[in-house]
Amino acid sequence: MNEAKEDLLLHPVRLRVIQSVAGRELTAREIASELPDVPQATLYRHLKVLSEAGVLAVVRERRVRNTSERTYALPDRNQLLGAEDLEGATQDDLVRLFTRFAGGLLGYYVRYVQRGGVDFAADRVVLRAFPMYLTAAERDRVDREVNSALMPFVDNGPSSERQRYVFGLVALPDSVAPSDDEDG
Repeated sequence: MNEAKEDLLLHPVRLRVIQSVAGRELTAREIASELPDVPQATLYRHLKVLSEAGVLAVVRERRVRNTSERTYALPDRNQLLGAEDLEGATQDDLVRLFTRFAGGLLGYYVRYVQRGGVDFAADRVVLRAFPMYLTAAERDRVDREVNSALMPFVDNGPSSERQRYVFGLVALPDSVAPSDDEDG
């Protein structure tokens, strides 16, 4: 596994920064308000590392009170870790990768619950798994159709009518053999 890139992207604070910026353009102050538990000096250090590595792009810069205020965004919608980055990954690497991904989703969920007034129906919260039997071609079709359904909305900006939602998707082969599952 490409350890340098993995360490860069999967550091817990950096992962939270990436997730907060995903699909948006935010200043360091706005990112800090979304990550109030991260000390300011720590946040700025991670922003610098991510921008120097090209993971975050500075899309605007303006002078504010003798300092420079930068606005950050992800440079594109491509995967941050591709198949080539996972070559040679050990089982522990892969478990750690998924744990951090799932931990990021858990962070969104915890912040949602902690805000109070949770109403799954009104907030349109969906927690669902869809076990299904698919051929390789059908699996590829599902991937294409999910991407086709979601990608037109990724660049939507904030507005008074829009609520930001986080969609997390995992598709992986189930370890349950068909014969184990069919007869109950």
